[in-house]
Amino acid sequence: MTHALSRLASSARRRIVYRSALSLLLGLACACGAQAQTSARCEVPAAICTTSGNDRLALIAHDRPVSILVGSDNDAGVRRAAHDLANDFKRVSGHRAPVPDATQAAPTTAIIVGTLGVDARIDRIVHSKHLDTHDVRGVWEGYLMQVVDHPLPGIKRALVIAGADRRGTIFGIYELSRRIGVSPWVWWADVPVRHRDALYIAPGRFADAPKVRYRGLFLNDEDPALGGWMKQHFGGDNHRFYAHVFKLILRLRGNTLWPAMWGDRAFAADDPLNAKLANTYGIVMGTSHHEPMMRAHAEWARDGHGPWDYTRNKKALDAFWRRGIQRMGHDESLVTIGMRGDGDKPMTQGVATHLLERIVADQRRIIASVTGKSADQTPQVWALYKEVQDYYDAGMRVPDDVTLLYSDDNWGHLRRLPPLGAKRQGGYGIYYHFDYVGGPHSYKWINTNQIECVFEQMHMAYAYGARQLWIVNVGDLKPMEFPISFFMDYAWNPQAFSMADLRRYPRKWAAQQFGAAHAKAIGHLLTRYTQYNARRKPEMLSADTFSLTHFHEAARVLAQWNGLAKQARRIGQQLPKADRAAYVELVEYPVLASANLNRMYVAVARNHLYARQGRASANAQAALARRYFAKDAALTKLYEQGIAGGKWNHMMSQAHIGPGAEAWRDPTTNTLPALKHVDVPDAAALGVAVDGDARAWPGPKAVATLPTLDSLESTPATISVFNRGRGGLRFTAHTSAPWLHVQPSQGPLQQDQQLHVRVDWAHAPVGRHTGEITLAGSDGSQLKVNVPIRHRTDNRDLHGFVETHGRVVMEAAHYTHAKTPTGITWKRIDHLGRTLAAMTAWPVTASTSPTNAHDARLDYAMHLEHAGRYIVRVLVSPTLDVLHRGGLRFAVSLDGQAPKVLTIQADAEPGHSHFKAWERAVSHNIYVAKTTLDMPSEGQHTLTLWRIDPGVVFQRIELSRHPLPASYLGPPESPRLPVSTSKHGSS
Repeated sequence: MTHALSRLASSARRRIVYRSALSLLLGLACACGAQAQTSARCEVPAAICTTSGNDRLALIAHDRPVSILVGSDNDAGVRRAAHDLANDFKRVSGHRAPVPDATQAAPTTAIIVGTLGVDARIDRIVHSKHLDTHDVRGVWEGYLMQVVDHPLPGIKRALVIAGADRRGTIFGIYELSRRIGVSPWVWWADVPVRHRDALYIAPGRFADAPKVRYRGLFLNDEDPALGGWMKQHFGGDNHRFYAHVFKLILRLRGNTLWPAMWGDRAFAADDPLNAKLANTYGIVMGTSHHEPMMRAHAEWARDGHGPWDYTRNKKALDAFWRRGIQRMGHDESLVTIGMRGDGDKPMTQGVATHLLERIVADQRRIIASVTGKSADQTPQVWALYKEVQDYYDAGMRVPDDVTLLYSDDNWGHLRRLPPLGAKRQGGYGIYYHFDYVGGPHSYKWINTNQIECVFEQMHMAYAYGARQLWIVNVGDLKPMEFPISFFMDYAWNPQAFSMADLRRYPRKWAAQQFGAAHAKAIGHLLTRYTQYNARRKPEMLSADTFSLTHFHEAARVLAQWNGLAKQARRIGQQLPKADRAAYVELVEYPVLASANLNRMYVAVARNHLYARQGRASANAQAALARRYFAKDAALTKLYEQGIAGGKWNHMMSQAHIGPGAEAWRDPTTNTLPALKHVDVPDAAALGVAVDGDARAWPGPKAVATLPTLDSLESTPATISVFNRGRGGLRFTAHTSAPWLHVQPSQGPLQQDQQLHVRVDWAHAPVGRHTGEITLAGSDGSQLKVNVPIRHRTDNRDLHGFVETHGRVVMEAAHYTHAKTPTGITWKRIDHLGRTLAAMTAWPVTASTSPTNAHDARLDYAMHLEHAGRYIVRVLVSPTLDVLHRGGLRFAVSLDGQAPKVLTIQADAEPGHSHFKAWERAVSHNIYVAKTTLDMPSEGQHTLTLWRIDPGVVFQRIELSRHPLPASYLGPPESPRLPVSTSKHGSS
């Protein structure tokens, strides 16, 4: 090699960009509406910039894009994607990029795309320009992008996109589309493209390839929403519909589809062009976990004969399956093998291991017979879904070339993973859910999936070697755009995704759709609405979910939702008109509709409570509930008919209010919950209710008493005064001490009035005392409310969390001290869980830990008021025992005493002894592990959480001397005072 060539090669090596956290950042940031890049970022190889200079190649100049050269020897899918790129340039610049054929003159600058070893032109460039392909050639779906000088005669400069195979080339093409500002959701979510009259690409080399081999979507549970929509717009699930699905998958860097199969849908049978088009696009087709041998389940009802029972109908089933493999032909496919019962139900009672082994052996003989190749030459998948997992646990095995597809519990928590280091020719995969029909309740309407949970679970899947197939059930596809994007981005390269990338992802995704100006605020909306919806699936909400009487819970939940809704509307008003449809679909509708649903259920709850209390305002709450119910329909109409010219009619038609025919089913129509009507007397009458008590006065003999007001807390205290009649009424409120204040202290009372009680701690007496508020009505009534207070002045001996109201509540992320032995770190996952954040230990592959002074633990300093027994509740994410060891374990201890080992006992299989515990855990999105600890004395103590098994995700700790008042989210966190490091060590 000459000295000049040596320098060139050295320079090229320095410019190689491997898929790392940086390149992932580029893949997102450069796709964010083609925002102007900083000068520093424009120096990164293949970065897209809006200004020229530094040897950058113009992709668009004066509104005119460069030509795209794609050889006819490339796969049809590559050529089609090249034309997509040409159209994407039109979206950006207003002019379609020329795609000249071989008979036309070569342009002076160009984008040249092709597949290594297939496209002769690409191979000539690689050879003549000594392009480095060592990390691309032969790498599954790998590609490179590089600016090359004088690549071919007559062409001065070109951006070369070279793929290792057809999909690698396609992904390189779509990566450039993303970078110039075309969102993958440009059609499916109407994301507008920002106009650019000039764009440049930085010189250098960018190489990329996926880490998970097959990455795909499963369209499922698609009626009434997606099913109704596809019927109206395309006439059904035909190739015109699937063309849009295929293109979306590729733009998202996916490659696999399990097609819609609900009702009477059958992908390959309904339209013969479906499978042909999938192959043209480069999509790997499969069938769902319970549809073996490339046959849709609906096909059995059409041309099957006899029962779906292999013990009684083997000949007919073999023939049915044979026709599926024959129809598959040479199309790239993932063949599901095995068998479940008719209608995605268990095949038999008990574990039918020998029967299923026989079925698999017969299916593989059919595959070999039809294809003329040994069965191991056809990719196959065995889905360990529901009871099939039991077969595997009981010892059933399939040949080594078959991919074992593990599953979550249908609620986003992995049931099982391969043993660490386990190897098999077919590898391991994961079947995950963003949507589900089944127990304990179906959830289909809106996005409830936290990307933080997806990250935590799929990080574990990848770490344990599940890297062959990741496929996610996305229901109707819309409105799951945000978690779908995350799932596919993460599947591309989990190794490159850090905790910091997770925190930045919502903002970057928002920037990709709407530009940088509002990206941070929109990212916040995406994070929060999914967190709030994940607390309890909207379909499972009821008037009883959030407490009206304890901890201001319902009011706090509504305040959170109302804050999001206000922010969503404000941002929507500030965005350009062109963003309106996309913003409604991706942000505004999910936020406003979810907020409205919560308002409706709280209004129903207040109607019920107020009716019991005899409030005249019970009827107003009923009217409010009806208004919110109507608002739900209005928001649906806006989504379906008020944007994008009615493009999404039917897409939000999934019913989500009211009980279903069975406990677990969604309702067929939205039904307003039952409401109470109060016959209000004409005469006015004063009524009073207080925090923490569902009763109303006058009535009970006991004096109304507020919960104790503590000088360490800022928790509000309220008294509700209300009218029990129609007549006019005034009230006055007087306090027994000058340090006790109530606002307002007088006024008219047509229906209800909230009185805010406050203590002037600067003048309040020290210690425990009880003030009194006297409430008088113009009807002549007079009622008293006791106000107990506790004024602490000397807090020098209080450190950490301080007991109030007989309890200590601590967020897991607010630990005092973290012990991290060599090889173990504690990771905070912001927003994961129901309240604040979660703590978990990494690496997730670390072995089980003992509980001694040198092992991983989290310490929590606290000050308790009493000696004796405390109830301890440790709230953890409902993760499952993926290694099948009898439950995930952790331990809790006090002040260095012997740790108590607690086990997360939950199992998703019906009939299991811990099935009910699993149902409770996923319904509440929390598992509560309980024990007791005996406090030897009052004063300072340290509670410790110990890591034992990997995969435990801590959210909260609650200690109390008595059972806590009923609520959904639990009490607010206790007051927390600074801790001296000299007393409690350092981290």
